[in-house]
Amino acid sequence: MRLLLVEDDKELSDNLHTRLRQAGFVVDVADNGVDAEFLGNEIDYEAVILDLGLPQRNGLEVLHNWRQRSNTLPVIVLTARDAWHERVDGFKAGADDYLGKPFHFEELLARLQALIRRFHQASSTGQQLYCCGLTLDEEHQQVVTENNQRHELTGTEFRLLRYFMLHPDRILSKSRLTEHVYDGDSDRDSNVIEVYVRHLRRKLGDERILTRRGQGYIFPDPAKKPLP
Repeated sequence: MRLLLVEDDKELSDNLHTRLRQAGFVVDVADNGVDAEFLGNEIDYEAVILDLGLPQRNGLEVLHNWRQRSNTLPVIVLTARDAWHERVDGFKAGADDYLGKPFHFEELLARLQALIRRFHQASSTGQQLYCCGLTLDEEHQQVVTENNQRHELTGTEFRLLRYFMLHPDRILSKSRLTEHVYDGDSDRDSNVIEVYVRHLRRKLGDERILTRRGQGYIFPDPAKKPLP
């Protein structure tokens, strides 16, 4: 899943970038409000971590401008401004969650995962995501099937399967999957997606991921009526 991290404190930004990538996210970084607003309008992010005290354009203005454009991307406001009235201002501007500095990364990660699941109305408990008879353990990057078989996942397999499970019954193009699986430093050859789809099929079964020729892939929910 692709995130936008907006933070002008380079040490904090670098630390969060590293730890979010370790947690299985693809992360773009902006260190000012102008770039952040542009990226948030141009790229399909799963969520944004937004600092308020930004150069060039403050975070509240960025958030307000996104919402004025009906941009509904989920936003966690991350800031040293921790007074109650500033929290209210953040929520009024359209924030979905709010975390004051200093904070523990584990709390930020838990809030981020919960926010993304709520946005997709996904079934989950703790760090486990449920969909289509599968349980995805996000902490250990493993998947458990209906017959209670547990499979270890590589980093790419984990990111790809999580994206499928958050978007069941939707046709997902190779290019879209590539954007949410690989970061800017990686080889974004969309043909590599085919390789990892084959890997997941070997672990989960061919029926779990269907190919729609000329369109992409679909992760069908067996509880629902199949698409034509």
